[in-house]
Amino acid sequence: MTSEQGGSWAQMVAPGRRGAVTVLAGGTLMFAIDTYVTASLLPSAVAEIGGAAFYAWPTTLFLLAAVVASSLTSRVLATVPAARAYLVALAVFAIGALVDAVAPSMAVLLVGRVVQGLGGGLLAAMGYALIRVALPRTLWTRGSAVIAAMWGVALIVGPGLGGVLAGAGQWRWAFGALVVASLLIAAIVPSALRRARAPISPGPFPVGSVLLVAAAAAVLSVAGLAADPLVAGLGLLVALVLLVLFVVHERRTSAAVLPRATFRAGSPLRWIYGLMAVLVGVAGVEAFVPLVGQQVAGLDPVAAGFLGVALGAGWVLGEMISASARRPRPRVLGGPLLLAAGTVLVAVTLVTVDGPVAVALWAVGLLAGGVGIGTAWPHLAASAIGGADPEPGSGTEADENEADKASAAVTTVQMLAVSVGTALGGVALALGGSDPVASARWLFATFAVAAVVGALTARPAARGV
Repeated sequence: MTSEQGGSWAQMVAPGRRGAVTVLAGGTLMFAIDTYVTASLLPSAVAEIGGAAFYAWPTTLFLLAAVVASSLTSRVLATVPAARAYLVALAVFAIGALVDAVAPSMAVLLVGRVVQGLGGGLLAAMGYALIRVALPRTLWTRGSAVIAAMWGVALIVGPGLGGVLAGAGQWRWAFGALVVASLLIAAIVPSALRRARAPISPGPFPVGSVLLVAAAAAVLSVAGLAADPLVAGLGLLVALVLLVLFVVHERRTSAAVLPRATFRAGSPLRWIYGLMAVLVGVAGVEAFVPLVGQQVAGLDPVAAGFLGVALGAGWVLGEMISASARRPRPRVLGGPLLLAAGTVLVAVTLVTVDGPVAVALWAVGLLAGGVGIGTAWPHLAASAIGGADPEPGSGTEADENEADKASAAVTTVQMLAVSVGTALGGVALALGGSDPVASARWLFATFAVAAVVGALTARPAARGV
């Protein structure tokens, strides 16, 4: 049994740790709920304050700001103590939510979304980064599972909260609730993170890397909104070039976002980050499931919404089961295979079966795919968090800073992969033209191919777990 697998769930809530776990989970939950609640209340918000032409930009700008902020997390933690950094992130997030709650126009709402994205990106990235400093190594895998479970909770709470308040004409209170929740979490941060590691010397500011990441995220977000497949495809090509330039720049610069170990000969980090990106990118299909359910199967919005959470529910279920596994490598190999099988099942069903049986098979395939992601994810995340640990006996501050970069990069990779997955889904739908069935077939066939590629390339990542 490896040391990473030696902890127990009881140790996660032991005295002296439950506060830290609550804080890390709570910050991630704020970011995740905001992501889902905004999508459900935005139609009501636009009806009241206008700005229909900019309907997609509240999400686009939020994601762009979050990607940039997550890229800077290691420097923030190197500059100020962990507790203070977390409080700053909560404060920025709460200020953005407050601006959204009182926004009289779309322009003001967009400003609030940018501010929220900056705070939310820090919260999401520090969730993984602070696992290293707030929990012993034996609990890193379970810490990753708890953070992922918050996304499952948000998948249920977010759309429900936004839908109920929007239906009652009180959409602003959804953002108000996030402000209140942020204040409640902030109240326990000083005591919960008081044992976190002292700050270390920050490295050079990664200006070039951050600019390239921001540009790629912006292009991907816009490409995902394009109705014309040629425009969307061109956007994906441009974003790919920017990401290649990002990798080239990261290999050559000392002011980097990713840890140096990522590009070290024989390092498994590149494969671990790569497989994580594929898993999360394929999970982006869940954003389109309610649309497919309504247009292809004729489901009502509520039923289509529940179908849409099948993958997220499977992810949480897979995480909670797999986090206790004492042999992680088989999970890292088997999880992508299960994801591929689930997405292929849905793709084949769309071609061969109709009616209620088809819907049932979709649900099974999506649930299985989510379980596959959850099976591999906590072990990949824990390995990434520790992938740049200092060499034994080195004891240098630079090595510690690299370890912080490895932790923060988990969220940066995750957010970029969400952008890629969403853009890829938009292109696939556009390839089907005006026929909803053809669009759905293109959508799931595209994601099935991506999932199969991930399964075939999982072995190098498994060797590093």
